[in-house]
Amino acid sequence: MVALPLAVRRRRLLDPRIVIGVALIVASAVGTTALVAALTRTAVVYRADRALVAGDRVTAARLAPATVRLGDATALYLSGPLPAEGLVATRTIAAGEMVPRSAVGTAASVRSATVVVDLASPLAAGVAVGSTVDLWSAARSGATENRYDAPVVLVGDAVVSRVVAPTGLIGGSAQDAVELQVPRDEVAAVLAAQAGGARLSAVEVGGGAS
Repeated sequence: MVALPLAVRRRRLLDPRIVIGVALIVASAVGTTALVAALTRTAVVYRADRALVAGDRVTAARLAPATVRLGDATALYLSGPLPAEGLVATRTIAAGEMVPRSAVGTAASVRSATVVVDLASPLAAGVAVGSTVDLWSAARSGATENRYDAPVVLVGDAVVSRVVAPTGLIGGSAQDAVELQVPRDEVAAVLAAQAGGARLSAVEVGGGAS
């Protein structure tokens, strides 16, 4: 057998294709290990113990810890100690939903206000805290007591923050009332409609008329 020159043997040992192949294998192994570690790493975040609507205070009493595997997405959800100055919900957070950091903020970041509305017609059975409704108004027609104009949408996409137990009577039946979150710049219109004796109805968005 003829021995290969030393220079040829060295070139074969240093074949760049072999080096690249080894580097790819090592990189794949490291990447797989990191991915498995990320998928199996758990973190404790908060979920809403009950439905929250915009403007609700977000306190420990309204939250429950949840151990989850979210990988890099963990930072998107509320976790750790709550700020001493407190937080408020900036949108509806469903009961049981993990609380996104984007759904909480300071009181100044909330652009809605709460108003209690007396309704002239019963609420639909499916309306509950967190439901989205359109508030319709039929204004009183002139000085005539029992005549009203055609109803129009007074506030669209209002959010129900509380269903108030019936307290009064209209036409011999118990009067429903509901607490709504409405944009601050539309509060005056709602109060004016109530003061003017308009008939107000809440119609669930995506549902039937109330």
